[in-house]
Amino acid sequence: MNSMNWARLLAVTRKEAIQIRRDPRSLIIVLAMPLILVLLFGYGVSLDLKHLPIYVYDREGSQQSQDLLKHFQASEYFHVVRVVNSYPELVQAVDRGDAKMGIVVPWDFSERLQNGESVPIQALVDATDDNTANVIIGYAQAVVQGYSATVLGDWSERLGRGSPPPPISIEARTWFNEDLESRTFILPGVLALVMAVIGAFLTSLTIAREWERGTMEQLISTPVTPLEILFGKLLPYFVMGMVAAAICALVAILWFQVPFRGSFLTLLASTALFLVVVLSIGFFVSVVAKNQLAASQLALMIAFLPSFLLSGFLFSIEQMPRPVQIVTRIVPARYYTTILKDIFLKGTPDVMLYGELIPLAIFSVLLALVATRAFHKRLA
Repeated sequence: MNSMNWARLLAVTRKEAIQIRRDPRSLIIVLAMPLILVLLFGYGVSLDLKHLPIYVYDREGSQQSQDLLKHFQASEYFHVVRVVNSYPELVQAVDRGDAKMGIVVPWDFSERLQNGESVPIQALVDATDDNTANVIIGYAQAVVQGYSATVLGDWSERLGRGSPPPPISIEARTWFNEDLESRTFILPGVLALVMAVIGAFLTSLTIAREWERGTMEQLISTPVTPLEILFGKLLPYFVMGMVAAAICALVAILWFQVPFRGSFLTLLASTALFLVVVLSIGFFVSVVAKNQLAASQLALMIAFLPSFLLSGFLFSIEQMPRPVQIVTRIVPARYYTTILKDIFLKGTPDVMLYGELIPLAIFSVLLALVATRAFHKRLA
């Protein structure tokens, strides 16, 4: 193989940069898509459950039962939409989806409280989404326990007795995402999606575009080597990818107040490695497909979908079935997403990130070699 000529390499790079500048779709993707994704996931996607609509069937209607309902209303997690007069009406509200939960206060609620007895509160929960249902139940238990503690203190004071030993409770302390904001752990992963789109999707069009426009014959007839074509075509997208990553990171940190506790240098290094991975995937797809439509669809299927579904971006890998967890080990975005969350939220030292950086580096080398070997300067 001939040695790389920097003049030829820069000429190919300049040619590809001109192609990008003449293609407004590529410029829109590079400039607008990072901001759109960050704003979309920052404002439009939230896993936090607040102001959940609930209906109440208060069978007693006493001062004590009203106090309990006020605790639900005061909670930021619930919104008491309506107090119904019958059990079937409550069931119908949950069935229609008007209420995420229905609360039934028993007819002897205050009497049992005055006697120091426990009182079961029935909760009807819409469990079509089991994860949401579990969260709602947890919220409801917290509200009831808070009210129970108040009643227990009043009961002990009224009887002139010392307060009984407090029940066993859990005092939770949250680390890394103290406010339990879903956007805090979602937004760092958006960088992986942006890199997948810019890296794999746009570069999948490079060689395919040459074939469709009939300019591949001219490129082959030049003394430019395959390696110079590879580097020359991918270099502009590498630069654009790094710029897009910087835009996403700055918007997440400065606008959405996502904490950044790690090293910017490590962020740049890991982003560069992942960019090499997705750029190589896109170039390989472009060589194989030789058609822009087929190449773009194949690139999205190979790079974007695994980055979205199997990287831990939204869905916890630990909660996936064991066979799927094994499959995620060959998804480069898994390691990059883990690095992003560790850098942003935990401030993990570099020495503790080698478990993700090394596999990512291996993927970048292997896929770059595959992309290099796949391209040959011939018409067949």
